Amino acid sequence: MSFKSTTYKFIIFTVVLITIKQKYNIPVEMQSCHTTIMGKYFIEGHVPFEAVNKLLKEQPDIDGIALPGMPIGTPGMPGDKDEPYVIYQLKDGKYSVFMTI
Repeated sequence: MSFKSTTYKFIIFTVVLITIKQKYNIPVEMQSCHTTIMGKYFIEGHVPFEAVNKLLKEQPDIDGIALPGMPIGTPGMPGDKDEPYVIYQLKDGKYSVFMTI
């Protein structure tokens, strides 16, 4: 398996997370402990880079993607992956499956 080196620039702001989640209309059942804003999209939770790269490459007409909770083995979480990760796409507070990894 080969990996493509990608560089992203980040500007970090400290705010009350609930304000961000409300602003982007992220339903409670899709929330996690981290919210990132990248361009016109939000990324909610410990979303694997594979899903982020797909989002940025395809540029779908959605508000963002989410991996609810804090699944074991995701980026930043300890342990080995023990089940598939279901990443959701959100638009206007409604969600459906974006991809499964």
